[in-house]
Amino acid sequence: MFLNIKILKNKLFLFTIVILLFSFFNLNNKSSGEISSSAYDFSFTDIDGKNFPLSQFKGKPLLVFNSASKCGFTSQYSGIQKIHENYKNKGLVVIGVPSDNFNQEPGSEEDIKKFCMVNFNISFDLTKKNNVVGSETHPFFKWLDDNYDARPKWNFYKFVINKDGKLENHFSSQVLPSSKKLISLLDEVIK
Repeated sequence: MFLNIKILKNKLFLFTIVILLFSFFNLNNKSSGEISSSAYDFSFTDIDGKNFPLSQFKGKPLLVFNSASKCGFTSQYSGIQKIHENYKNKGLVVIGVPSDNFNQEPGSEEDIKKFCMVNFNISFDLTKKNNVVGSETHPFFKWLDDNYDARPKWNFYKFVINKDGKLENHFSSQVLPSSKKLISLLDEVIK
């Protein structure tokens, strides 16, 4: 019996060492800046219910933002539409991701699309409603948070993805689509 307890303790000790080593190397890889994937690895469903893989834009920069129709920042749709018009022929892809995480997008996809067309005449891509924070966060936004510590804290957070599919920078709701720092970055990532 004494021998069995000693063997059990040795196995438990070895198991603990293996778990600690695994945890150390796993954390070490993440903290060294290693990014597990690119933005192009993710897929959405578009506002019309069709598959919308970001892989179709591989090699192109993206401007992805979370939106809501009943938000004080909703007027930013106009500025983002201008960005789309000015940069679409230069390769920039603009994608709006409606979300009700902040309780300001109560409508259906049909309501959202109609609202955006009637009020802002948008022509950039929209996805269906998605969670951008919380326990059911869309994988794209989880990836941003896990790899870059970047997450929307309100509606109209803007995420600029470079041609390699990595986050170049992100901007809060207070940063207008016409701001110099956003426009300068877009000019940089389209080169």
